[in-house]
Amino acid sequence: MNKPLRRIAIFCGILVLALLIRDNWLQYVRADELNSHKYNRRVEIERYAHERGDIIVDGKAITGSVETEDSDFRYKRVWKNGPLWAPVTGYSSQAFDSSQLENLEDGILTGNDDQLFFDRTLSMFTGEEKRGGNVVTTLNGDAQKAAFEGLGDKKGAVVALDPRSGAILALASTPSYDPSVFAGNSMKDSDNRQELLQDKDKPMLNRALRETYPPGSTFKVVTAAAALENGLYDDIDAKTDSPLPWTLPQTSVPLQNEGDIPCEDASLREALRWSCNTVFGKMSDDLGNQKMIEQTDKFGFNEEVFTPVRADASIYPEDNKPQNAMAGIGQASNRATPLQMAMVASAIANDGKLMQPYMVAERQAPNLDPVYTAEPEELSRALSGENAQKVQQMMETVVEDGTGTNAQIPGVTVGGKTGTAQHGLNNSEKPYAWFISYAKTDNGSPVAVAVVVEDGNANRDDISGGGLAAPIARDVMKAVIDSKK
Repeated sequence: MNKPLRRIAIFCGILVLALLIRDNWLQYVRADELNSHKYNRRVEIERYAHERGDIIVDGKAITGSVETEDSDFRYKRVWKNGPLWAPVTGYSSQAFDSSQLENLEDGILTGNDDQLFFDRTLSMFTGEEKRGGNVVTTLNGDAQKAAFEGLGDKKGAVVALDPRSGAILALASTPSYDPSVFAGNSMKDSDNRQELLQDKDKPMLNRALRETYPPGSTFKVVTAAAALENGLYDDIDAKTDSPLPWTLPQTSVPLQNEGDIPCEDASLREALRWSCNTVFGKMSDDLGNQKMIEQTDKFGFNEEVFTPVRADASIYPEDNKPQNAMAGIGQASNRATPLQMAMVASAIANDGKLMQPYMVAERQAPNLDPVYTAEPEELSRALSGENAQKVQQMMETVVEDGTGTNAQIPGVTVGGKTGTAQHGLNNSEKPYAWFISYAKTDNGSPVAVAVVVEDGNANRDDISGGGLAAPIARDVMKAVIDSKK
């Protein structure tokens, strides 16, 4: 072979070798990446080629699948009472992907999760059509309905937990939306979603998990817990060192109480009963910013919470003395999600033990065999059992003969705390109405609730936690108790 032919042969050999390397690189090294690439339409077509598994509440599906027309995506998602369940499930759309449980549990619902490998392999031999698995939630349908209907046409949110396990029993946010209206990939679906995104009332905002509010006077139970845990006070019926008037530290500004209430040197029980700003503001100042932060951290503040859906972090900030005093009564830069305040009530009801909130009880294969079952997990010890029971006594006085009487349930022991949180510069906007609570039965405490209401249509003087939020909490607690009879 002469020299030119040898060079051509070597060059062609290099080209063939390069082609083999490239082919093997694509088939084996980048196979998974290309198979799941967002621009690989075959993946999306396969994803919607079979019915999606369901999300289950009380043993019944709250979702479904229907065949589409004029699309290479065969099935699309539908919901049974979408606005009721959207804050729990999120959406699943052929055009706009998915969110919340629909996103986080997509592998199970589509049948592509590794946990379903055996089921997929078996179907190859039996010839059965591929199906998605189911996600069984911890939600209580009656409690969710009571929360949603209680909020009605008002902006707000409700979270209910089982204090003993951390199971989420209700998660409502209003105004809400129907995920079915943009589950497809038509222009109408796109227009419907755009209309929701442009709505000034933000119906797609999950206020229960993704909105933080000043918690107002509901936060005073945390300040009381900090005082007991740090030994500032130990007798909830003894007088506190709380002069009236009391001036915010490093200022000449007196802290005001709401109305003519007996707050001078009031005991912890009476101060919580009447919601004395001066008592708890001074208490927070006496403890100091660092000890307040340490106590709030034990309740779950200052970190995101995963249910598995992510909830924004609630914040008790590092701050100066006057701002720390205000944060101790739930104002200033103190911010909390409704989930966080439900966790506070839950930990107190559970004798100081805070459980990890969760909403997925079980994952099922298409044949309904469980492939995962949740186990309750302790998140922290928020306060001692002895001090938790002292705070319980204080909260029960609030409901028996204080600002929270609207939460009373005949034959049931209820503890609670009202809150009316200032909103806007110099309290220029209408305040938020809060209520946190728990109910006790012979079998312990099956439910703790947090409610926040943003009622822009109410008269300012009519906005209060006891008036707007407590009745909603009462109905949710009653729904849980009644469902267990």
